[in-house]
Amino acid sequence: MTRLHESRKRILVTGGAGFLGSHLIDRLLDQGHELLCVDNLFTGTKRNIDHLHNHPRFEFMRHDITLPLYVEVDEIYNLACPASPIHYQYDPVQTTKTSVHGAINMLGLAKRLKCRILQASTSEVYGDPSVHPQSESYWGNVNPIGPRSCYDEGKRCAETLFFDYHRQHALDIKVARIFNTYGPRMHHADGRVVSNLITQALRGDPITIYGNGEQTRSFCYVDDLIDGLIQLMESDRKVTGPINLGNPAEFTVRELANKILVMTNSTSEWVELPLPQDDPKRRRPNIEKAQEVLGWQPTVSLDEGLGKTIDFFKTRLPKTG
Repeated sequence: MTRLHESRKRILVTGGAGFLGSHLIDRLLDQGHELLCVDNLFTGTKRNIDHLHNHPRFEFMRHDITLPLYVEVDEIYNLACPASPIHYQYDPVQTTKTSVHGAINMLGLAKRLKCRILQASTSEVYGDPSVHPQSESYWGNVNPIGPRSCYDEGKRCAETLFFDYHRQHALDIKVARIFNTYGPRMHHADGRVVSNLITQALRGDPITIYGNGEQTRSFCYVDDLIDGLIQLMESDRKVTGPINLGNPAEFTVRELANKILVMTNSTSEWVELPLPQDDPKRRRPNIEKAQEVLGWQPTVSLDEGLGKTIDFFKTRLPKTG
């Protein structure tokens, strides 16, 4: 139960040593809360939370959420799951388990504690969309047996579980559908387009473009995304979601690559590779619901966000040669 004698909360963030989780923890600590970071360090890294180990209100627990967890907290953000194709396809069975068993375990914990829980879902629930832009009412176009389905269908099943717990047990839930997010602390080898292109440009390696580079993405800077997650978590109990969180500015991959080449003064050459199976051709969020219900919309432009991300990669990129 929520403690009534003090305003600061004990908050659990699963996947807290990851890219998004570590930024979320920083922000919640700044707000004065106590944070329990749970991560099995499969894709997360202690490097993302090194600066917090002496913080009096921060605690780290190495744990896999496919196993039950017994802790006492006031709120739960469930972010644990590999989120890049390279990582989630490395062990696809474990990826599905993390989404499904992990959701069951975290929902069971929230049910016992009678606390609010937020699920970090994904734009991948829309698959390779036949509707553009994608609004929350769209049911998606997902291949249930393809190489990406461990992630896509795992997250879809997690959403199902959240809403069934809400209907069956009156659990206080929030579901965010996160679109492409980028920024400092991205892993340089996660295989996602922003980190791939920045890494290649800074090293002078060939710039790899999948397909003809005309497929589109919408890129949200991490600070904007964290704003949206916290605003959703703090919204009225009747607001369950799902709510799209992303930047509706749409760019082709080729446009993104050109921006990065210019901003890094890179001399890298272009190489075109085949488009991966089931890779979405277009991706852009309709964020009208987030604007209306949360009063949220992103404010960081792609140029500004890329500048900060490139600066981070310059300091963190492993040296070659």
